[in-house]
Amino acid sequence: MARLGFDNEKYLRMQSEHIKQRIAQFGGKLYLEFGGKLFDDYHASRVLPGFQPDSKIRMLYELRDEAEMVIVISADAIEKNKRRGDLGITYDTDCLRLIDAFREIGIFVGSVCITQFAEQPAAISFQKRLESLGMKVYRHYLIPDYPNNIPLIVSDDGYGRNEFIETQRSLVVVTAPGPGSGKMAVCLSQLYHEYKKGQKAGYAKFETFPIWNLPLKHPVNVAYEAATADLNDVNMIDPFHLEAYGVTTVNYNRDVEIFPVLNAMLTKISGECIYKSPTDMGVNMVGNCIFDDEAVCDASKQEVIRRYYEAACLERQGLGESAVVHRIELLMNQLGISAEDRPAVNAALTKAEQTGDPAAALQMPDGRIITGKTSALLGASSAMLINVIKALANIPDEILLLSPAIIEPIQKLKTDCMGSINPRLHVDEVLIALSICAATNPVAKKALEQLPKLKGLEAHSSVMLASVDIQTFKKLGINMTCEPKSQTKKLYHK
Repeated sequence: MARLGFDNEKYLRMQSEHIKQRIAQFGGKLYLEFGGKLFDDYHASRVLPGFQPDSKIRMLYELRDEAEMVIVISADAIEKNKRRGDLGITYDTDCLRLIDAFREIGIFVGSVCITQFAEQPAAISFQKRLESLGMKVYRHYLIPDYPNNIPLIVSDDGYGRNEFIETQRSLVVVTAPGPGSGKMAVCLSQLYHEYKKGQKAGYAKFETFPIWNLPLKHPVNVAYEAATADLNDVNMIDPFHLEAYGVTTVNYNRDVEIFPVLNAMLTKISGECIYKSPTDMGVNMVGNCIFDDEAVCDASKQEVIRRYYEAACLERQGLGESAVVHRIELLMNQLGISAEDRPAVNAALTKAEQTGDPAAALQMPDGRIITGKTSALLGASSAMLINVIKALANIPDEILLLSPAIIEPIQKLKTDCMGSINPRLHVDEVLIALSICAATNPVAKKALEQLPKLKGLEAHSSVMLASVDIQTFKKLGINMTCEPKSQTKKLYHK
């Protein structure tokens, strides 16, 4: 596990205080556009060792008496059944998941706003479903020539057509299942209506990356570019901030490009724009909470390599583009790193070459590399996992955690009854078998108790793994990468 480099508690304090200052700055009402993932921000936890994946939601929990959530979803995303890449669920399903998740921890969800509404049947159906569940739902409409036609946008025929979202708290957090949902437009539409009513309110952005007060080519910021390579996001010096203050800060291209438009909108809405740059708009204290820059740099370089393998595998499966892979390769060149800088990679490839079959390797907390090879009973990644937990538990290698007498009946069930072509046990099947053995076998129980120690460890497979194995490694907290190579030459893979 990487050594810590980020002070999470300091971050929670500083971020909360900064948000409170923004609320006060705008007379007690702030619309906060929330970018990135509120729950389970594993990218941030990987590049900032010490950052907890639930940090953002913990910060909001501290502000729960002042905050309410508005969840934004685009009618177009509903109509097209758009899915989250990480969870594999549609945006409308994720909207329901977010509502439940916020409620479970005591954060008030005020309403859902359906943006880009144009009488889409699926959006109408989803609104009816939400309303039947007791949720308030508002509609925001398409505006011609958005965001360029500012006189139309900031008028009764533009934002004025949108339904005003009734809110109760001083902090209105506007979030969404994914990008392109229209969060910023919702915030600005609300400001338009607030000022029409004679009520003062403000707008700010909550973004974690890029980190504005780190250098442009700092590995943390480069890792963000790698993570968004498919979106063509590019980090750049904020020219507006440099001109206004003579200070170099980092932002990303979309915010820099839209700032003149946003500035004009805010000026037309409220009579002035207090922000002189995109950086001014952000609420981001992350850079002030890094205490070990070397640890953060090392972790970020590993994340870039992971993103390279992820993009390469997606391209191999026909789900990604070669341009994304090439962009990340350029970023690796900028950092002076290559795939060989990921220790588990060479170990897995060497083992595969020695055995002539797929292999896997994992780097232990003490730096040791544990490998696993393909056998008649277990896939390479399953064998690796068994070997790793045996090593963590100091169980001698010759002791079998799962004997053939345990594995073979499972194989028979898979092939004879379930129709599986591959008799070898997947990682989840190994864990289930091991947990059953642990009920009567103290050695198996000791091995099973090592699973929490796997979180944050780095592993690599010489071939692409089945989705069930990838998901299991994610649940265990293991950062698994794969060579963009299929185990067989078959065109169809389950």
